[in-house]
Amino acid sequence: QVQLVESGGGLVQAGGSLRLSCAASGRTFSSYTMGWFRQAPGKEREFVAALRSIGGITRYGNSVKGRFTISRDKAKNTLYLQMNGLKPEDTAVYYCAASIRNTIVVVTTEYNYWGQGTQVTVSS
Repeated sequence: QVQLVESGGGLVQAGGSLRLSCAASGRTFSSYTMGWFRQAPGKEREFVAALRSIGGITRYGNSVKGRFTISRDKAKNTLYLQMNGLKPEDTAVYYCAASIRNTIVVVTTEYNYWGQGTQVTVSS
């Protein structure tokens, strides 16, 4: 049984930082592409960041570029999202996802496994 479990969400003031974690279990995701998405109320799920395991290639959504950093600890089978300079518009449920495709993917349909999400709320 594959499981992705996010943690680290919470309430933070604008300009603050949070680090999200995604613990993977059930298999080793060392060769998968891992990603973060977010979904605000009434909006579609939005691509935030992705990391291709082979080569360590990353890609970010335009709205978070320069503020967020995706990384992973292979030994712990854990994915991270460091979020700095948070803005109220970053408020959303953040989801971790894994894709068996060995390439950077930015659309939800290319991801095979999803976590349950963690709420991030940024106050102004």
